[in-house]
Amino acid sequence: MRNVPHQPRMIGVFKLMLPSLVYRMVRTVDLRLLWKFGYNFGFKGMLSVERFKRGLKKGKVFPPFLYISIINSCNLRCQGCWVDVAAPESMISFDDLNKLITNAKKHGNTFFGILGGEPFMHPDLIRILEAHPDCYFQIFTNGHFITDKVAAELRRVGNATVLLSIEGREIVSDERRGRKKVLNHTLRGLEACIRHRIITGVATSVCQNNFEDLVQESWVDELIQRGVHYAWFHTYRAVGPDPKPELALKPEQVLAVRRFGVEMRNQKSIGFVDAYWDDKGNALCPAAVGISHHISPWGDIEPCPIIQFASESIHDNDGDIYTTMTESPLLADFRKTAAEATRGCIVLERPDLLKEIVERNGAHDTTARKKAMPELEAMSSLNSQYNPGNEIPEKHWLYRIAKKYWFFGFGAYT
Repeated sequence: MRNVPHQPRMIGVFKLMLPSLVYRMVRTVDLRLLWKFGYNFGFKGMLSVERFKRGLKKGKVFPPFLYISIINSCNLRCQGCWVDVAAPESMISFDDLNKLITNAKKHGNTFFGILGGEPFMHPDLIRILEAHPDCYFQIFTNGHFITDKVAAELRRVGNATVLLSIEGREIVSDERRGRKKVLNHTLRGLEACIRHRIITGVATSVCQNNFEDLVQESWVDELIQRGVHYAWFHTYRAVGPDPKPELALKPEQVLAVRRFGVEMRNQKSIGFVDAYWDDKGNALCPAAVGISHHISPWGDIEPCPIIQFASESIHDNDGDIYTTMTESPLLADFRKTAAEATRGCIVLERPDLLKEIVERNGAHDTTARKKAMPELEAMSSLNSQYNPGNEIPEKHWLYRIAKKYWFFGFGAYT
């Protein structure tokens, strides 16, 4: 790269001008990849949200952030997983993915979350990233398939960040994820990403058996030492065929996770992502707000990944995802009912209401196991992020502004 020889001089300037996180990223991430992140995700992402807000005023809800589970297969068997990872393999083809993303781009979208199963088991993952250099992708992965060769390809394409799942230390990781030496394999993938100067994050589903180990400043310091650029602590969702509700956090623990994220974001040179609270600390549900919805490995359009019911698919309206989503009675009913019931997660708090939404709209079971309704009926009410009277506002000024203008309630809860 032509600008590589000038990196030391650039770093000196950034060190004087920018916060420690940005300085660390400039030192450890390919500058071309930083540009892609800043422009495709940052600048164009803000424009996408502004377009979303304008659409709301016209009664058109098309989420600026689409999450796509591109394949159901996975090499792990995690506790609480709702995906049919052991079922016959199903994946969204390259042509369908390409059509979906191309159509979404026409309506302002530039950011796509890529999930599975395990996304790196999809044979066309790199190809789809390469086909859309004007977009930005966040890949949720266990990291086991990220070799130096794969990491080099990610760097070459340049428009994706990798978010690796770490569920605990060695023993807990093996227990939570159903395999041996899971953490070691994940860390090898993480190290490959860091070596190849890719923006790298770590995601953790915080539950009873990893809360004490990972909701700790020492764990954050370890992530920084390993070169991780951002972390995402999301609370455990007791859903699916083996929900294990005993792993769910208590209200005070959910509040502690929120407080921990706010404090670490303000103190450490690492980004802390969350999607369940606004700038004032009010709880919110991204699906109820309408800022994101989910597409299953079978092409079903679902309110969110843990709601495995749908009335529409990406193949409806000749693949016009915008028309299908903006005219979906199911999505509209879900947003309205969820927002009226709680600022938290309706799946956890009110599974009875979710059942009513499904039945009212004639939504079908999108799983391979075809047991989503019995599983829903068996659920009991659990707490979620909604804890009125205990709001914890954002402390970091930049994150507070970003949330206030580009990730808040959008009038859903008025």
